[in-house]
Amino acid sequence: MQVNQGDAGQAFGQRLAKLLAGYRAELGSTNEVMVMGLDSATPGRMAVTYYRELGSSEFLKRIEAWHKDHAWYQNYGQNFGKEVKFIGAPAPKDIAEAAFGSRNEKLIKATVERLLPCIIDGQSVPRDLVESVTRRACNRLGMERKKRNGRTYEDEWEKVLGIACALFKGYHKERDYQMALELNRTSRDYLYGRLLAIAENIEDRALYVADEKRDTSAAKLMQRFADHPFSTWKTIELSLSPYKTRLRAKRPVFLAVMEKQLDEVVNLFQADDFMEDRKLSGEFLLGYHCQRQSLRAKPETEQDENTEITTSETN
Repeated sequence: MQVNQGDAGQAFGQRLAKLLAGYRAELGSTNEVMVMGLDSATPGRMAVTYYRELGSSEFLKRIEAWHKDHAWYQNYGQNFGKEVKFIGAPAPKDIAEAAFGSRNEKLIKATVERLLPCIIDGQSVPRDLVESVTRRACNRLGMERKKRNGRTYEDEWEKVLGIACALFKGYHKERDYQMALELNRTSRDYLYGRLLAIAENIEDRALYVADEKRDTSAAKLMQRFADHPFSTWKTIELSLSPYKTRLRAKRPVFLAVMEKQLDEVVNLFQADDFMEDRKLSGEFLLGYHCQRQSLRAKPETEQDENTEITTSETN
């Protein structure tokens, strides 16, 4: 489904319900649906690995629950020259590849089989899968850097990041995470994710101004940040000094807005949460992703910024 930056999930849910309504009308209320998983272990032999019979209405209800609970912004980057972006739940095979890479076909197949009961029976996604995808999303620079099917390592990382957010959101559905930035969510991990996204945005803009193309400190230190957020944040914050100096001269309004947002996020931390250096959960990826999406929407102040710089340069 098409990406809408301001969609917190309600619009997606409405479109999904409308889509499934067509299937309900076609299947009818009395028809039964059979779901079967088959595996050809050896040539000429077929094994049934999963089997369920459900009423059509119950089947569609569970499919709808899976997609609503695990819906997130998905960015699969360039695939054979075509950009793939959508809002929705990732496919089982994509989840398996996000958790373990794409080389081990047996492990991918076994993981897909483990996910079928999560979709059809409403079971939770296995915790080890959620944690595995989260670890890979944090290891940003660990993605394979050579191009594959026209995709770069950044494309691969963007895909894993979206899947990690979808799984963590679905695994903790009682927390009611939204796909839009939640300014009132004050949990430590979510706020640390927001800080990382703002710091990355500052450095990324400074590199753009200087026409430099390289990884930001946020990208390089993401894994370390996930393990030791407070101590790593001090390193990232110090590394921003030269970039802030550059922006102060070239993009002062932008820098003022970003510094204000940093202060606002830091002030949202509860008591001593900010100074705790314990490992972050996958929730920080949600905060990071939502904050980054919000920043990419380009606030009105960025339009004023261009006017100010043009004026000062002509004086």
